Amino acid sequence: MEETELFLAYKEATDEKTRGKLRSEIAEKYLYIANVLARKFVGRGVEYDDLVQIASMALVKGIDRFDPSLGVKFATFITPTITGEIKNYFRDYSRLVKYPRKLSQLAAEIRKCNEETLAKTGRKPTVAELAALLGVEEENIVKAMEIGTPVSLDQQIVNGEEETPLYNVIPDKVDYFETFEQNDSLRSAMVGLSEIEKKFIRYRYGKELSQSDIAARLGVSQMYVSRMEKRVLEKLREKLKG
Repeated sequence: MEETELFLAYKEATDEKTRGKLRSEIAEKYLYIANVLARKFVGRGVEYDDLVQIASMALVKGIDRFDPSLGVKFATFITPTITGEIKNYFRDYSRLVKYPRKLSQLAAEIRKCNEETLAKTGRKPTVAELAALLGVEEENIVKAMEIGTPVSLDQQIVNGEEETPLYNVIPDKVDYFETFEQNDSLRSAMVGLSEIEKKFIRYRYGKELSQSDIAARLGVSQMYVSRMEKRVLEKLREKLKG
């Protein structure tokens, strides 16, 4: 059964037995998306099995929310939905978990070294290189890396010339790039953007890359990317107002 037919049959089913069977069929068909997205967040302080469970629950909830009549593929709809649920879990989890202050400080220093090295060389430093740069034992580097993420998404960071909660600079669970592509007015607003600004939008809202990753790809500084984000959003807002 094709995707649209499958979802229409699920929406039109009246008895719970049929709905349950169809829901299971849909979930099984798209479970691979939940597994792939869960794998992207491995190594950030939460077990893979737990991430799969969170992603799978988001998948099932998304089945009920999906409207096949809108002409959007379910994979396009559910990917940002699952990603958002996982990020929300990390946000809540980070508020509950407390680590030794020295270890937390070391984790912050490691993140800074990772970003600086990535911007300069296009790759992240090894554990041995981090130990040498920071003057600590490799064992402590490993411990700090294990707790380095999640961090509190409510903590204040420097974004350009302003301070903002970390959560504000992480892509939202809504896939805005898909919205851009599907909305005529937004697509028209993007016409006047430069090529580097269009690349920024694709990296930031299509691939959900961090500012440091985007900077490495574009060959510019993270500060430049931060200012570009602010500038691009202002341009789009002005054009949409017009």
